[in-house]
Amino acid sequence: MNVSVIKVGGAIVENPASLAELLDQFCRVDGPKVLVHGGGRTATALASQLGIESRMVGGRRITDEQMLRVVTMVYGGLVNKNIVAQLQARGLTAAGLTGADMNIVQAHRRPITPEGVDFGFVGDVDSADARPLSMLLREGIIPVVAPLTHDGLGNLLNINADTMAQTVATALADAGCDVSLTYCFELPGVMRDPSDAASLIPRITPDGFRQLCADGIVSGGMIPKLENAFAAIQAGVRQVRITAHTALDGGTVLSGK
Repeated sequence: MNVSVIKVGGAIVENPASLAELLDQFCRVDGPKVLVHGGGRTATALASQLGIESRMVGGRRITDEQMLRVVTMVYGGLVNKNIVAQLQARGLTAAGLTGADMNIVQAHRRPITPEGVDFGFVGDVDSADARPLSMLLREGIIPVVAPLTHDGLGNLLNINADTMAQTVATALADAGCDVSLTYCFELPGVMRDPSDAASLIPRITPDGFRQLCADGIVSGGMIPKLENAFAAIQAGVRQVRITAHTALDGGTVLSGK
């Protein structure tokens, strides 16, 4: 089975116009497909309204107990179900899920880093089971996956949406599917200069990625995005692409060599 896994960032899903553009493009993707989404800006805004401070380290959200409640409401509820409703308005059958549903993704709480950073209720993946996703895909149902998982002990965990997309894509590849993974966001792809459309980098290798980081061209949240992309390639995903939400067949292609 050929499967397209498409991850869309929070800045897109939280804007009705850009979400509509993305979902129109998504509907045109042939064959079985999975949509993985973020929603961090909505979570940050709601947390602020509730008087909860949002803290980020290296593009990753620190998730204490209060923030876990917020991201669960936002990712698994508001954002996820809005996307499901929008897809079904376009004639597609979709099911909203988290990694905790059907034990799709199980994780453990991230340990405190050597630098002393405690990410709280943030999960590092232990295992992923593609069988529930494959079952839905064979029935023509589109899984819409929110970036939440669990530890097998009854605790929910927040997980980076790019990591969730990579985990889902890798699990499907391990199950024998021919998988392509697309990360889409506001820019046309990985840019040397975000303000210059002509500076798109069409292809990046692992060595090229390390050099782009050293040169400061790739930084912040783009680093974990590319790390996940290369991890997916190493784990058997056929192709990884980073592109704009309006052109899912364009952008920057990641290659293993």
